[in-house]
Amino acid sequence: MESALHKAFPQLPFYTAYTSPTIRRILAGRGQTISDLGSALEEMAGQGVQHAIVQPTHMLCGIEYEKMQAVIDEKRSIFRRVTFGRPLLSGTEDLLRLAEILSQEYPQQEEEALILFGHGTEHLTNAVYPALQTVFHMNARKDVLVGTVEDWPGIEEILQELKELAVPKVHLVPMMVVAGDHACNDMAGQEPDSWKSRLEAAGYQVRCTLSGLGMLGGIQQMAVDHLRESLGTASND
Repeated sequence: MESALHKAFPQLPFYTAYTSPTIRRILAGRGQTISDLGSALEEMAGQGVQHAIVQPTHMLCGIEYEKMQAVIDEKRSIFRRVTFGRPLLSGTEDLLRLAEILSQEYPQQEEEALILFGHGTEHLTNAVYPALQTVFHMNARKDVLVGTVEDWPGIEEILQELKELAVPKVHLVPMMVVAGDHACNDMAGQEPDSWKSRLEAAGYQVRCTLSGLGMLGGIQQMAVDHLRESLGTASND
């Protein structure tokens, strides 16, 4: 996604920040130093940047998004202007577009359900997951189910919906920008409580795709369009 943003806007200086201290620590152990958001903003200001545009690569306007906004509010005074972009799914248009992209990437297969495996959040924006399933169903993709590992709907709800679909096969796909720990272990792992194991124990033939949404060209274009929108907003300030 970041490479797509670089390619689309080569005239802009880019700075990278990761919000996860765990990921930054792991990368530091490999000799790769990545700034947190506050440090990246300070570096930008120190190099003479007066207008900062922050484009998140998060999925939702949830807890992590709000934490990012709080950091930016703390640093806002060091810039003349700050523009904050939208995450991947922040409106009905985004949901419709995501459903279209995934429908093309994962067309309906005979006697198989497509399960999109999301993270989930206690934040109100968790409603995005069932809303996305509704979009699929209203577009004649009744085979698509959307669940979450951390919130609702979870694996129990998915198992109940699968009974109604009455299909023997399941395709598990991460509904996450990156196919990381959750996708590799909670979704596709060999432990008995993984979704793959739970579904196999229930009698389904299961296949897994371990590729994050960020690898898809259509998703990268969504990020590009969100940044383009932020640039347009900035030019009109």
